[in-house]
Amino acid sequence: MSEKEISEKMQDIMSRMKKRREELDMSYQTLSDKVGISKSTLQRYETGYIKNMPVDKLEDIADALQISPAYLMGWNDEVIEQPTTLAAHFDGDEYTEDELDEIRQFAEFVKNRRK
Repeated sequence: MSEKEISEKMQDIMSRMKKRREELDMSYQTLSDKVGISKSTLQRYETGYIKNMPVDKLEDIADALQISPAYLMGWNDEVIEQPTTLAAHFDGDEYTEDELDEIRQFAEFVKNRRK
């Protein structure tokens, strides 16, 4: 791959990364916290100052942006959001009815904080 092709590929990755971060109204700091890298390193990835992004960081960034690594790489043009479902399974004997009510109330409390 030539220098020009690498540059164009990184431009596409940077553009997709920035666009998705802005769609989610996510700051550099928030994204860097989710990915586990410094804010300045993340900014350097997004602006192209760092030209070689490690694959594991690319995957972490895609995960934090709730998109597939394939979309971030430009292999897929469709934004396919990664699932963010949280589920729990209870076998029945592990919690009392009162404890299950508390769990339901807490879930409702968390949901209502968004409003």
